[in-house]
Amino acid sequence: MRSRNPSYQFIRAVMVVTEKNMRIYYTKAPVLIFGLVFPFFIFLSFYLGRELDMRLFFPALLAMSLFFTSSSVGPLITPWEKQAGTYERLLSIPVSVNTIVFGDVLAGMVYGIVINLTVLTAGLLFFDYHAKVLFLVAGFISASFCYASLGVLIASPPVRSPSHIMMFASLLRFPLIFISGIFIPLERMQGIGRMISYASPITYLVDLLNFSFKNEHFFPILVDFMALFSFSIIFLLLAQRFHRRNLMKGLEI
Repeated sequence: MRSRNPSYQFIRAVMVVTEKNMRIYYTKAPVLIFGLVFPFFIFLSFYLGRELDMRLFFPALLAMSLFFTSSSVGPLITPWEKQAGTYERLLSIPVSVNTIVFGDVLAGMVYGIVINLTVLTAGLLFFDYHAKVLFLVAGFISASFCYASLGVLIASPPVRSPSHIMMFASLLRFPLIFISGIFIPLERMQGIGRMISYASPITYLVDLLNFSFKNEHFFPILVDFMALFSFSIIFLLLAQRFHRRNLMKGLEI
């Protein structure tokens, strides 16, 4: 029977966890602040007082927005549930660590895609791009999954205070933003600066979006997708490992 199929049970459990996360955490203040407000003011501080062509800069802005929104839900879920005492209830259903991790990743992924569809629509309307839709959709899905996996990995330390995790998330996400090709195009980087930019998963989304919107790219497109896929696997495996190791830590003070 379908109900006894392990794959069906796993997918159903993931969807239940995802739905729970969507209902509870999408409107939490830290998610709104770190997912929406921060990227807006970072862009504003960089844009104001400079003679920038928004049409050229929009792909980088969209990449930064997708990164922040997709990675803003995951860091909140585990510490918030440990603090509220609901994490033990979730484990008693029972569900596996993989189920929880995939549910958290999917919630962050959906949040990032839905929010940035609005940003994308505005850009397409105002700047009259002739976008390559197939690459744009594939890049959106690949990058949002990658960044949501990073967000869940960030939530793995055994602490009960969401503020500690959000502080750690900021310490990690801001350097990734500044070493990527958002503010300084890769073509203008040289030496060690360009090599460091390769370590940021945002760099490859910026390159994909530049290709999708402006038909310009620094890497071969296949390299961009392979890099996002590789980062996703690394983040996901590390998230599963650390969440499993810290499963019962942080439940009691």
